[in-house]
Formats: sequence, structure tokens, C-alpha cells
Amino acid sequence: MKNLIVILIICIGIFSCKTTDKISNTDNEVVKEVANDTVRIGNEESNYQIIIIEPGFNAWLDSTARPEGYYSQQFMENRNHLYVVSWNQRVLDPYKYDPNLYQMRIDYNPNIDYGYEVNYKLYNYFIYFQLQYKQRLTGFTPRI
Repeated sequence: MKNLIVILIICIGIFSCKTTDKISNTDNEVVKEVANDTVRIGNEESNYQIIIIEPGFNAWLDSTARPEGYYSQQFMENRNHLYVVSWNQRVLDPYKYDPNLYQMRIDYNPNIDYGYEVNYKLYNYFIYFQLQYKQRLTGFTPRI
């Protein structure tokens, strides 16, 4: 993969330092988090990869997020662009926003086709992040 771009999201803040927590899905079932969840998504056609290191995200994605195919790729690309712009602004302003939550800049170019899977996982990470940490990245209410 010669054009490999890695989007790395690490949110190891005061909230995610626990080894286990519980997340309730929409059916009020309790899903146990796995410490040091790591989700790797790669699109070999476009040579891009996203790595998400976030305790509980993988379990949330499997149990709570809308299934693949629910949202169009165009919809997720538009939202991801807005979320990334807001995220990167917060990374640059550590006095206003918690630097433990917004640690690294996300390199996302809306003019590049990252493929459905990359956009799906990134979009759902933003939803998870906003719900988990009670943040609001844009004017849109994060919901499942």
C-alpha cells in the first residue's frame, strides 16, 4: 500500500481509563466493554486505513450502531467532513477543550474516496464518541 494514510484516534482520557465498563444497547441489554479495544479498517482498493483505539467502541459498534448499508456513503462522507473539521479545531484549542479527549488531529480529505467501510466506521466512531463523552461536535444531535 504505497498511499497508506493512517487515521489514528486515541481517546485515552480520564473516562476511558477503566478496564471494564458497561454499555446498554437500545434493547437494554448490557454489553461488557473489552479493555484496549482496537478496530482496524482498511480499504485495499483506495489504500487507506483507519485505526480506532477506544475501549468499548467495538462492542458498541456490534450491538448498538445502525447496520452497514443503513446510511449512504455520501451522507457519511458529508457528516465525517463536518465532524473532522470540528474535531481538528478542538485539538488546536486545548485550553477550551479537554486535551485528553482531543489528542490527535485527524487527516481526512473530503475529496478522496475512502470507501464505504472506512466512512462507516469513522462516522460511527464520532457518534459513539459524542454519546460516550457527552460532546457535541456539530449542530446535529448525535443519535443512533
